[in-house]
Amino acid sequence: NLEEAQAESLRKMIVAMSRDVRVIIIKLADRLHNMRTLAYLNRETQLRKATETLEIYAPLAHRLGIYSIKWELEDLSFATLHPRRYDEIKSLVAARRGDREAFINGTAAELLRHLRESGIEAEVHGRVKHFYSIYNKMVRRNKEFNEIYDLAGLRVVVDGVRDCYGTLGVIHSIWKPIPGRFKDYIAMPKFNMYQSLHTTVMSNEGKLLEIQIRTSEMDTTAEYGIAAHWMYKHGLTDRQVDRLTWLKSMMEWQQETTDAGDFMESLKGELVAEEVFVFTPKGDVVSLPSGATPIDFAYHVHTEVGHRTIGARVNDRIVPLDSELVSGDRVEVITGKNSGPSRDWLAVVQSGRARNKIRQFFNKADREDNLSLGREKILALLKRRRIGKVPSGVLEDVARATNYSSPDDMFAAVGAGVLSAENVAGRIVEHVRPKEKEEQPREQSPALAPLPLPESGTDEQTGVRVVGSSGILTRLARCCTPMPGDEIVGYVSLGRGVVVHSAGCVNARALQSRDPERFVEVEWARGSDKLFTVELLVEALDRMHLLKDITATISDAGVNIVSARVDTIEDRTALSRFAFKAASVQHVEEVIRKIRSIPDVYDVYRVSRDGTPLER
Repeated sequence: NLEEAQAESLRKMIVAMSRDVRVIIIKLADRLHNMRTLAYLNRETQLRKATETLEIYAPLAHRLGIYSIKWELEDLSFATLHPRRYDEIKSLVAARRGDREAFINGTAAELLRHLRESGIEAEVHGRVKHFYSIYNKMVRRNKEFNEIYDLAGLRVVVDGVRDCYGTLGVIHSIWKPIPGRFKDYIAMPKFNMYQSLHTTVMSNEGKLLEIQIRTSEMDTTAEYGIAAHWMYKHGLTDRQVDRLTWLKSMMEWQQETTDAGDFMESLKGELVAEEVFVFTPKGDVVSLPSGATPIDFAYHVHTEVGHRTIGARVNDRIVPLDSELVSGDRVEVITGKNSGPSRDWLAVVQSGRARNKIRQFFNKADREDNLSLGREKILALLKRRRIGKVPSGVLEDVARATNYSSPDDMFAAVGAGVLSAENVAGRIVEHVRPKEKEEQPREQSPALAPLPLPESGTDEQTGVRVVGSSGILTRLARCCTPMPGDEIVGYVSLGRGVVVHSAGCVNARALQSRDPERFVEVEWARGSDKLFTVELLVEALDRMHLLKDITATISDAGVNIVSARVDTIEDRTALSRFAFKAASVQHVEEVIRKIRSIPDVYDVYRVSRDGTPLER
């Protein structure tokens, strides 16, 4: 399975990255080389690699602040996945190059002049958005290329933090700032240690101009991210490692998530998420994915706080739990001692941590419920087969035979509907009571040799023909009550003729393993209009009018009910048993399909006269 292999590879990479972040830097460099040489691979591999790069590796580079690699990975992937759009945007950007350079050079010169007049030494560089960023903006805003006005910007590099804020004041004195477009990533760095002041202004030409202001060290970190700290040969400080909270979060949920699909979904969501910064009641800053809710905040604080959350205050006001948090919010969680999470939360939480903790809670609760339900189902079936205590070791043997590591895992699978209760109960019966008492073979002797049989014959009473014989007494086995449409086998008994079993009957298999020479070929006689007694067991949630609904459905199917009995067990499961006459398996299956469509019916299956479920 390609998804499982990919998930396992990424899981190993995350584990290695948690031990030494340089591992991912090497992996990113390797992926960049792969993308640069993608032309030598077949188209299918190109598309797979480009998609994986865009979904996993480019966001990882972003998380680590290595923007130089991120931008190139995105553009190379974009060129592979959407070659026509890539070429179109590339041509349009090139066509505007002259006007863009003139605008950038003019505004840069004007800004430098004002900065020098203010006593601030600075370098001012023009910058252009990379192609994938432009494409994303066009898609996100549903605009054409000529409607995107902020394709270019300025980057100002100064000596110190004080000069960063001084430069911001100069810029806002020259050009009018756009409300809501200022961001201070110096006071509150991004998750990848990126620091800078961002502002957008309206230039004298009436064009939007994005400006970034930072120190030279911040500029190096912005370009090379986490790798910049090894460029200076001092590595990461403990404080910088603590800022990589997303890496710790990834480590946690990769250990907790066993399903490959869930792991990939969480990984992709965690990597691409932007951040909001909110405050705890004590004033501590908490970083959460954009769109996060008070539930995400609660699970960030502690798993148990998340589980017990019943409400939240944001900025001292009670808000719904699905409210979207924004940067600067002060969040307080209200908990209840005996409360628990809701499955509905899975639809609103944004963080991988919260999603996985909620899933774990319900998986554990579901497992306990499934374990109890599965055990009850099997015990009920064994009780109806008159089997009391199961000998030691039998459950372990049956669990192994059904590919489960323990009886509890097997019971949970039965409760979840993954494994048939009849299958498990049948296997237990096979171990405990391998054959019916009335058909238990005696020790081998000449008297047990196969009976000499004439050429051909049909028994009109049972509707079964012994192939190559006639006038042979046949009898339908009580353990499996076969009927036309079932595959059948014949067992030569002592003085009772040929006992006809369903081919899959547990007892028939046990007899066949001991005395294979006593089995003969049998078949259903053609043209027989005989009706056979069939018994069905219906498992359903006990409710008003349940029996009425089931009996009406059976009658509407054109069969007459011979008998009916209803028992209710502890978990409000109604076990309704019906006997009726039918001509074939096809007719019975039609009745079963109709009963299964009744609301609150869990399952319907054939049983023998002693209540033993028949193999389906």
